[in-house]
This record gives sequence, C-alpha cells and structure tokens, in this order.
Amino acid sequence: MTDQTFLQPTRMLSVRDAFGIDTDLKVPAFAERCEHVPAIDPAYRFNPQATLAILAGFAHNRRVVIQGLHGTGKSTHIEQAAARLNWPCVRVNLDGHISRLDLVGKDVIVLEEGKQVTRFQEGILPWALQRPVALVFDEYDAGRPDVMFVIQRVLERDGSFTLLDQKKVLQPHAHFRLFATMNTLGQGNLSGLYHGTQPLNHAQLDRWNLVTSLDYLPPAEEAAIVLARVPQLATPRGREQVAAMVALAALTRKGFAVGDLSLLMSPRTVITWAENTQIFHDLRLTFELSFLNKCDPAERAVVAEYFQRCFGQELNARAEDPALQVYVG
Repeated sequence: MTDQTFLQPTRMLSVRDAFGIDTDLKVPAFAERCEHVPAIDPAYRFNPQATLAILAGFAHNRRVVIQGLHGTGKSTHIEQAAARLNWPCVRVNLDGHISRLDLVGKDVIVLEEGKQVTRFQEGILPWALQRPVALVFDEYDAGRPDVMFVIQRVLERDGSFTLLDQKKVLQPHAHFRLFATMNTLGQGNLSGLYHGTQPLNHAQLDRWNLVTSLDYLPPAEEAAIVLARVPQLATPRGREQVAAMVALAALTRKGFAVGDLSLLMSPRTVITWAENTQIFHDLRLTFELSFLNKCDPAERAVVAEYFQRCFGQELNARAEDPALQVYVG
C-alpha cells in the first residue's frame, strides 16, 4: 500500500457540479485516487440534507452520524461522497465481535531474522487517525460499551488518542474525518426490528457535531435507481412493472408503521427482486424468493393483498399467467 500520510487535498470541488445540489458550497478534494478511495457509482442518488451534512464533515472536520432504516443508503452516501472527493474511506462494522484490541491494537509475535519477537500492531483507529482517511463506524448503535468508550475521546475535534501500552499520544492528521451510521436514534431497539442494538451514552451522542436522518426515497427516484441497476427493465412494460414493485414496497413500509407487518421491503430488497426477475422471468416466484419467504406465515396474507393491489393478480396465480411474466429487453 502507498504511504498516505503526506497526501493533501489540492483542489476545491463545487457541490453543485459534483452532487447536483443547489448551493455555492465548495469542498476540498484530492487530485488523485488511491486504493482506499471507493469506486464511483454514476447511478447513485444523493439526499440533499444528508449529503450536505456529510460534505460539511469533510470540509470543516465535523463529526457526522447518519440514522435511518436499513437499505436507505446511509453508508453508501458517505462512500459515494468520498468517491467523488477522491478521499480515502474505510468502513468498520461495530458488531459484537469487534473488541477494544481490534480498534486500539495489540502485541503480536512476528518472525524477524529467524527469531520470534513481540511487536505492537496498530488497530484500525490509530492507523486511520494518522492519515487523511474518512473512518466510518457502521452499526454504531450495536457497539460494545468498552469499545464505545475508546471512541469517545476521538470524537472531540482535534482530540488526541493515547496508546497506554505504548505510552504514546497520537495527534490526528489534519484531514482525518470520522463518520458513523446507525439504525436507531441511540435509544435501543424500540421497534423490535434491530436486535443487538442498545441505548447509547448521551455524553457520547453529544459529541457528534451533526446528526441527520435518511428516509426512503420518493417512488419515482427509487424506481430510477432500480432501473439503473437493472437496465433490462428500462422498457415501457418494464417501467410499469418496476413502478408496481416500488409501490408494493411502499405498502409494506406503511404496513410496518401501523403494526400490520413485522418486516418491510427496503430499496435493497426491491433491487434484489428486480435482479432476480432476470434469472427466473417470473414476478411471483421471484417475489416469494426475495421477500415473502422472509415474512411471518401469519402475515403473508397481508403481503398477498398488497401484491394483488399493485399487480392486479393473486399471488398464487399460475406462473404461466402472462401478467406475471417479465419482459426481457
């Protein structure tokens, strides 16, 4: 890997030109890409508020956390912003297996000149802190308490980081940035949808400079994303089918909100459904494989009703029914 320590942003990027948001804001960007810069997704759709918060984080070294339901594109929003800025970006999933030693570092035994010696191996946090890297903590509300307190000091602007075992104090790189994503608002698993999450320390939440929420896109924009992912459906008939698929997803979200369903269709699920139609060419079968089989058996009648409303066909209709065949362009 190349040494990123000396990399500096050398140009200012217009947010209006790069992200299509009506603002005069300019954001520093790197001239060249490196191995840690995410690939650009040209079909990606940016939410204006969330994107402005993320770009403020990059431009003004603000700590930004994004909250939202699964599949709304929280992590990819940060990645795609970094991709357009050529800013190195590293994601860390704070699941229950991530320990304090994973973040801070630990002593390991290495072989040097034929002899076993003990060396300290940096964790991801001190490594990123010393480089122009955007570090993203995914599933922030699922982190273990001992891990969360390691992060707390770094949340402060220009907050140094102490390696106790090494008796060493690390100062953050001038272009180190910190972001996080979470499904809840730090109050725990109130909806019952996100097992493993827990209430967050309010003193730590207070250290995040910007907090933004990300909701599902309007139907037309969501359909445009599905068509961008599955261009074979970009035909008159295919567009009608995608619009109905998105409408069905919206019904499951409303059903979840009022308590009729315990599961909802995210945009990711809709894309998966559309992709699967290109394998089986059967809307009913691919809907069952992509979503229905995940649902509680007691709730499948409700989902079947949603399907009938959107497609005008019973979910148990024969696969040979022309209305359920997928057009392949």
